Formats: sequence, C-alpha cells, structure tokens
Amino acid sequence: MLNLLIVLVIVAIIAGALGFTELSRGAATAAKIVFAIMLIGIVLLLILAAMGLAILF
Repeated sequence: MLNLLIVLVIVAIIAGALGFTELSRGAATAAKIVFAIMLIGIVLLLILAAMGLAILF
C-alpha cells in the first residue's frame, strides 16, 4: 500500500509540473484516500497490539 501511495504522489507531482491539472488533482485525491486507509490500519493494529489481541505478531 505504501508503494501505491508513493507512485500516486510522484504521478501527481509530475502531472502538476507538466500542466495536467486534472490528472494531478485525481492522483492527489487518490493518494489522500490511500494514506487515510493506511493510517487507519496502522492505528488499529497498534491498538490491538497494545491490548494483546494482535494475531499478526
């Protein structure tokens, strides 16, 4: 998921620099959504780990 986030940010920066504003806006919006999902997952995992319920560890 982090790879996708990095790719979307790079696409947004390059598209913005080249003048493709709609593509840049779309990539930036997708990057924000992916970041929010990733952040929620990390926080949830940390809470479960603190409670001793994380099966993934």
